[in-house]
Amino acid sequence: MAGAVRRWMILAEIMHLPAVPRLLVLTQLAFNVGFYLVLPFLAGHLAEDLGLAAATVGLVLGLRTFSQQGLFLIGGVLADRFGARPVVLTGCVVRVAGFVVLGLAGNLPQVLTGAVLTGVAAALFSPAVESALAREGGRLETAGRVRRTDLFAMFSAAGEVGAVTGPLLGTLLLAAGFRSTCLAAAVVFVAIWFMHWRLLPAEPGAHAGEPVRDGLREVFANRRFLALAAAASAGLLAYNQLYLALPLELARVGATWALGWLFAAASIMVIAGQPVARAVRDRLGPRWAPATGYTLIAAAFAVVAAARPGTAAVWPSVALVVLLTAGQMITSPLVRDSAARLAGERRLGAYFGVLSAAGGIAVLVGSAVTGRLFDTAAATGPGTALPWLILAVVPLLSAVALSRMAVREPGLTR
Repeated sequence: MAGAVRRWMILAEIMHLPAVPRLLVLTQLAFNVGFYLVLPFLAGHLAEDLGLAAATVGLVLGLRTFSQQGLFLIGGVLADRFGARPVVLTGCVVRVAGFVVLGLAGNLPQVLTGAVLTGVAAALFSPAVESALAREGGRLETAGRVRRTDLFAMFSAAGEVGAVTGPLLGTLLLAAGFRSTCLAAAVVFVAIWFMHWRLLPAEPGAHAGEPVRDGLREVFANRRFLALAAAASAGLLAYNQLYLALPLELARVGATWALGWLFAAASIMVIAGQPVARAVRDRLGPRWAPATGYTLIAAAFAVVAAARPGTAAVWPSVALVVLLTAGQMITSPLVRDSAARLAGERRLGAYFGVLSAAGGIAVLVGSAVTGRLFDTAAATGPGTALPWLILAVVPLLSAVALSRMAVREPGLTR
C-alpha cells in the first residue's frame, strides 16, 4: 500500500532520486517561487499602473520571453563549455538585477531593461539545469531506475509547486505595491544563489576546450531536430498566453481577482495529475500522445472563441487554463526527451538552447501579433473571437507535424 501511494505522489518520487538529479529537479521549484511572484501580475501593472496599450504590453512580454528563450543557445553553449554551476550562479545575479530594475521602472525603456534582464538570467541558468538533467535522466534510464520522460515530468511538477506558491504570495505582496513584489522576488533569488553556491557540484563542461562553432554547426545541421524545435515552438507560444491573453480576458469580464487563483489551480493540476498524464503518454504512444496534447491546447483557445461573443463569465478562462495545462503536461516531457534523443545525447546544452530559442522567436513574433489583434478586437467589438481562433490554429498545425514526425522516427520517445 505504501509503495502504491509513493507511485502516485510525484513529490515523494522526487525525494527518492539520487542527490544530483534531485537537486536539479528541486532547483526548478526554487526558480519558480521567485519568478511567479512577479510575472502573472506584470501585464496588469503595465496596462493599469503605467497605462500601456495591449500591443505594447505584448511587445514587452514578448521581448522578455525572447531574451530568455531566444538566448537559451548562449546559455546552453556556456554550460557545455564551463559546466552548469558557474552559469547558474551568474544567471541568479542577473535575475536579481532585473527584478530590482523592473520594480523601480517608471517608463517604457526602464521596463524593457528590467524585463530583458530577467529573461537573460533564465537564458543562462535554465539550459544549464535542463541539459544536466537530461544527462542524469539518460544515465538513470540506462540503469533501469527512472525513465527520462518521467524525470522531466517530475521537473515540471516541482516547478509547479513553486508556481503554486509564487502567485499566491504575489497576490498578498501586491497589496504593498508592484515594486515591493519585485524586490521580494530579488531577495528570493539571492537565497537561490547562496543555495546553489553551497550545494551544486562543480563539474567541468562536457565539451570544455572544443570550439563553439563545432557545436553550433552540429546542431544546425541536424534537420530532424530543427523540425522538432519548429513544431514544438507552438507550445511555448500557447503557454505564454497565460500572461497576455488570459489577463486581458479576465479584465474584459471584470474578474482580474481570479488570475492568481487560476495560476494556482494550473499548478495544482500539474502536481496532482502527473500519474494521469504519464498513463496517457504510455497509452497513446509517441505518435498520438503529442497530437493529443497539442489538440487539447488548440481546444483551450477554441473554447474561449466559441463562448466569447455571448458571455462575460469566468468559465471560459477556467476551461482555457485546464485544457492548456493538460496539453502541456502530455507534450512537454515528450518534446524534451525527443530533443535529447535526436541530439544523440551530445551537446545537450546547445540542443536545448536551440529548442528554447525556437520557442522564443515564436513568442516574440506571436505576442506582438496577438497584442495587435486584441487591440483591434477591442476597437471593433469586445466580443470579437478572431484572436482566439488564430491562437487555436497554431497548435493544431504542430499536432499534425509532430504526429507525422513520430511516424518517420520510430522509437523517438518512449
